[in-house]
Amino acid sequence: MILARQKSGDHAVLGLATGSTPIGIYRELIRMHRDEGLDFSDVVTFNLDEYFGVAPDDIHSYHRYMWENLFSHVNIARENVHIPRGDVPRDAIDAECARYEQAIRDAGGIDLQLLGIGKTGHIGFNEPGSGADSRTRIVTLDTITRRDAAADFFGEENVPTEAVTMGVATILEAREIALVATGEHKAAIVRRAVEGEPSPDVAATYLQEHPDATFYVDPAAAADLTRIATPWLVGEVQWTHDRAIDAVIWLSRLTGKSVLKLDTHDYRENHLSSLVARYGSAGPLNGEVFNALVAKVRGRSKLPHGRRIIVFSPHPDDDVISMGGMLHKLHQNGNEILVAYQTSGNIAVFDHEVRRYLDFVGRMDREFKLDDAPMRRLVNAAEHSLEIKKQGQVDSDEVQAIKRSIREAEAVSAIESFGMKREQARFLNLPFYQTGKVHKAPVGPEDVRITLALLESHMPELIFVAGDLSDPHGTHRMCLEVVERALAEYSGEVPELWYYRGAWQEWTVAAADVLVPLSEEELREKILAIFKHQSQKDRAPFPGQDEREFWQRVEDRNRSTAALIDGLGLPEYYAMEAYVVRKHGKPIDAPAVPTSALGDAPEH
Repeated sequence: MILARQKSGDHAVLGLATGSTPIGIYRELIRMHRDEGLDFSDVVTFNLDEYFGVAPDDIHSYHRYMWENLFSHVNIARENVHIPRGDVPRDAIDAECARYEQAIRDAGGIDLQLLGIGKTGHIGFNEPGSGADSRTRIVTLDTITRRDAAADFFGEENVPTEAVTMGVATILEAREIALVATGEHKAAIVRRAVEGEPSPDVAATYLQEHPDATFYVDPAAAADLTRIATPWLVGEVQWTHDRAIDAVIWLSRLTGKSVLKLDTHDYRENHLSSLVARYGSAGPLNGEVFNALVAKVRGRSKLPHGRRIIVFSPHPDDDVISMGGMLHKLHQNGNEILVAYQTSGNIAVFDHEVRRYLDFVGRMDREFKLDDAPMRRLVNAAEHSLEIKKQGQVDSDEVQAIKRSIREAEAVSAIESFGMKREQARFLNLPFYQTGKVHKAPVGPEDVRITLALLESHMPELIFVAGDLSDPHGTHRMCLEVVERALAEYSGEVPELWYYRGAWQEWTVAAADVLVPLSEEELREKILAIFKHQSQKDRAPFPGQDEREFWQRVEDRNRSTAALIDGLGLPEYYAMEAYVVRKHGKPIDAPAVPTSALGDAPEH
């Protein structure tokens, strides 16, 4: 867009968004400016929104976000940057909004509007109830929106209740619109926005009526779209072995019958005639799928023995949360295991946890008369830092180090509960995470070098890595990127990759390659290991949309997977973990695709 407008002798007017979704786009624009000379000197920008009551220089303001993540890295003219003001008096806000609308008109309108989508379906901050004719205005934020933003503000109670946003009509006047969505947690609202009827309940549905609007979604965010989830409902299907398993599991759940009890009539009445016709009747198809499902189930005797294994854990608790049962079984099987904790997870420790440990250290000093002057100076510095700290402010170096130590000690305690030794824990403390803020730095060469050095020294035969893309902070995605980049440079024999999920979602039975049964006692031991992470117990700082504790989510997911297997007619198990297995080089997901490539699904 920028190059096309400049080539025609004009300038581009861009509508920009904030949040985690466009960060990658902005980093690419910065790269193009730096490496390819992309010129921003005549580009004009208008941002979608800003929190009301937040000054431009506030750590949480979108003004600051845009300058830190894009504008200060390119040659854009300050006078060409437009962002709604959230710091004007309430009695002046209507005039400010009118001024913003006029500025857009004076610029000739927006050529390309970049959007994200919230879980309420909001675009900008156009919450449920926003009309198609709405303009730039002050709005009250939905509870779900505020909960989504809680991580950035270190608590939902600190999130502003209002914001200034472009209206739906303002957005729809852009000549071209691109909405970007990634991750499983966006799948449900993407489907509603793309396939549902236009409605003020979901502002993003209005984009269907725009002549040039496209949703760009990754496979995770596209997962619930009919064309992806159940393509046999919307058209002709090219049947593969994996797609047949998907369809049979879907039909079994729809009819309430076990796989072996499905009949030809069930298939024909539910848009699966072409599938059953390939087999002549239901019996052979049912048998093939049933055997494929049975083959996925692997008890301890069928899991690896005596092999070199690295378990990569993005945060210091993802290993036990997501694969605690597997980790225990691998240890029992005599494997040589190293658990590599990729980040410190220190921002997820409450300040009161630090104060508790500082009090403990002080009591130990007095009780045993240690007379440790350096330790007292450290304690005093940390206590003073916490005392003067403002809400959302980055911790001092001392406090960050203490929080990191708390999480490291918890991680060691957790794996020791399985009989493993503390020497099996390796803390990588990758640099990209060390911002002290929710938003991280880009993955860099040093992150890859640290990871590559671990691979070269341990020479693993198997690697376990987090494959869940719903992590609301993006850390899991970045940790996966680090491992993949390190493996691309790895000189050893290519290891097998096992992807786990569990902290936010679990693999479906259809998607999983391996299902690991857990007894009631094994699930209890897994939960006890999760309990060792006391700083995350009761109320984790960043719980996501699920208010339950992590152990409660895990228990429900592992029990639900086993219940589904039982419903399909396989042997009954108490609980199950699920894994996807890939040889290195085969991606976990296909590239992102626009909804315009999704057949009968609405394009806009």
